Formats: sequence, structure tokens, C-alpha cells
Amino acid sequence: MEVEELKLVIVDQQEELKRVFKEERIIEREFLDNWKPLVDSVLIKVITGVRRSGKSTFSLQMLADRSCGYINFDDERLVGLEVDDLNKVLQALYEVFGEMRFVFLDEVQNIDGWELFVNRLKRAGLNVFVTGSNARLLSRELATHLTGRHVPIEIFPFSFREFLAFDGFALEKGKPPSTREKALLLKKLHEYLQIGGFPEVLKDRPNAGRYLSTLYSTILTKDVVGRQRIKYIKTIREISNYLVSNFSRPITFNKIKNVFGLRSPHTSKNYVSYLEESYLIFLVDKFSFKEKERTASPKKVYAIDTGVINALAFRSSEDFGRLMENLVFLELMRKKALDSLLELYYWKGYTGHEVDFVLKRGTRVNQLIQVTYASNAGEIEKRETRSLLKAARELDCSDSLIITWDYEDEAGGIKFIPIWKWLLGLCS
Repeated sequence: MEVEELKLVIVDQQEELKRVFKEERIIEREFLDNWKPLVDSVLIKVITGVRRSGKSTFSLQMLADRSCGYINFDDERLVGLEVDDLNKVLQALYEVFGEMRFVFLDEVQNIDGWELFVNRLKRAGLNVFVTGSNARLLSRELATHLTGRHVPIEIFPFSFREFLAFDGFALEKGKPPSTREKALLLKKLHEYLQIGGFPEVLKDRPNAGRYLSTLYSTILTKDVVGRQRIKYIKTIREISNYLVSNFSRPITFNKIKNVFGLRSPHTSKNYVSYLEESYLIFLVDKFSFKEKERTASPKKVYAIDTGVINALAFRSSEDFGRLMENLVFLELMRKKALDSLLELYYWKGYTGHEVDFVLKRGTRVNQLIQVTYASNAGEIEKRETRSLLKAARELDCSDSLIITWDYEDEAGGIKFIPIWKWLLGLCS
């Protein structure tokens, strides 16, 4: 591809960005202020997350008022571009944008060998931002060539706070919500659980299901099948559907092997890891101080977005508590993205008692969290509190929390917090 052709693509992409920022509702992404001090750092900023989660918008918000050259490699006109063409890309960027301090390479993982190019840009004194829709593979590529010279930033679909901000809904600081405000808040939470937090969904809610189904297929096609060159497309799709339908439940690689007739648990582990890399699903280990036990135990699986779960019709009316649990997991992952020391597990005792989430930092367990769809004390099952108390004793943890739908109290060393309050950070 020649420089003049690249310049046309870059100019078109720039015009499209200007139109989006001018015509569409854009909100400032949460935690932007946490990352802004890194803008002028010489470290390469690597922003990863699921496709269409808002990585580009977040990056451009970080780069506000900076002289920045931009190109998006997720463009059909750039298909077939190779690493040898990247010097022409750099020339085209300079010809379009003039003198640049910053370079932003969007969806850069589409170009094999991109990391060498990025390394060269850094050595040339440019401040580099890159985004990618692939987690583990991107990390491996970075570890090979950019060790110690990059900072990873993970972006997720909108949180409930961002969802409310997009709708212009705000509570008065320092004041509990009125009856009317609380009713509206719970209505918004129901909607958020139903359609999820992908930015495009919020702009066209009547077509949320159609959009999310299409996005799910695109991620499978481009970020899993295409990226990993998978031959058995039907099998990977069926495994993905199986995992998303089992959200908030334990799974084993051996069971996946048996269900889908794979050759070995190792094959099923590979397929699942490809889906993890695309951010479609996440796996959580069982907590144990013994690494061998953690590795051998079943994993709990969570989906990237509750809207995706609903769009694929993988939920029944009895699954509301599991949907809440998936939502709590995603919020914990947002916190984990800001805290590199935070580790997340589930717990299961030898007598069958279970706790949804174990939060560990360093050598200590900091918090235990149980999630239940309950609006009063009578709806909370005794096994949930017994499991929490048993885990607290065994793991020497003094902070035990049950997240409910709309019940608040503190009893027997356990705090009960409504999920809306916890998601908005209104609890101590």
C-alpha cells in the first residue's frame, strides 16, 4: 500500500472521529483521572479490552489537547498491511498531522510484528498509545519486546455509574435518595442488567439484542477464529455458547472435553483460553494457599457483559441472582484494573460451603463477598451466611459482605449492602 493511499484512509478516519465527538453523546470515562498522570510518561500506554468497549474514546480523552497522529488498523482498507508497510504508515501520519509528540495506533494487533515498530517509535522519542482487543496474546507480545517499557490499562464496558451518567441521572451528594429517586434507580439497574454497558447499546436501546448478538459473532469471528486460525469453527462457537450460558457457575476442562468430544482436556483448555483472550469470558480460580489445588480445581466462569448473556437468551427468570453475581464480578474486575496487587478467587470448603468472591492482596485475604437476590432478611438463605462465617474463620478475614438486591443491615459480623449502593460506592 502506498503512502498516498494510507493518507486517504487516515484523513477519512480523522473526519469520522470528529463527527462522532461532535454529534454523539460522549461521557468522560470513569477512572480517567487515575490514568491521566501517565499521559506524558515515556512508557508505552497499552489499552486493552473487549471490542467496542470504548478503548479508542478513552485513549482520545487521555490525549485531549495533545498533538497526536492517529490510525485505526481495524479498517477493511488496511487488510493485508504488513510490518514492512509500517514505515509508510509513519510517513503518512507525519504528512497528515505534521510534527507529532504522540502516536495512537488503534487495534494494532491486526498487524503481525507491530511490537517491533512500536519499540522503534519509542526509541525515536515518540509517546506511543496502542489499543488491542486481545488480552493474553498482546501481553505475550509485549513481554517479548517491551519488557518494563509499557503500562497496561484495561477497559470494560460502561459501569453502572457510567450508565447513569450517560442518562444524566445523578443523586445529590451526601443525601440519601428519596423514595422516587430510589425507585428510578432500581428501574435503571434493572435496565442495566438487561442491556449491559456497551456504549453503542445505550445509544440505540430498542435494538440492543440485535446489536449484541452481532457483536458477539464478530468477536468470535475476528478475535478468536481469525486470530487463532481455528479450523473447527462450529466447535468453538458451541463451546463459547456453553460457557456464556453457564455464567457464574463452575466449569472443568474435562467436562468440556466430554460434552464436545474433544481429544483431551488440554484441547478444551486451549479453546477456553482463546475465548478469554478475546475478553468474552473470564475464569476465576478456587482459593487455596496451595498452587496445585488452585490449578486442579474447577473454575468459575463469567461473561463480559450481562447484556450479551440476555441477548443470547442464556437466562431464565430463576437466574437473576447469578446475573447479579456476574455484575458484581465485572465491577470487581474494574477495581482490579486499578490495583495490580488485588487477586480475585471464589472459595469452597471441604464440607461444600461456598463463597462467591475472595479478595486477596499480598498474603492476606481482605474481604469475602456473597451475592444474593434478596430484599429482606427472610429471603437470605442460612447457608449463605454460614458459608461466609465459616470462610471468615478459616481464612482469618474480618470483612464479610453480602450484596443484596435491596436489604441493608449489619448482624453477626456480616454487612448486608444493596447492590445499587455498592455499585455506586455509597457504602463504607
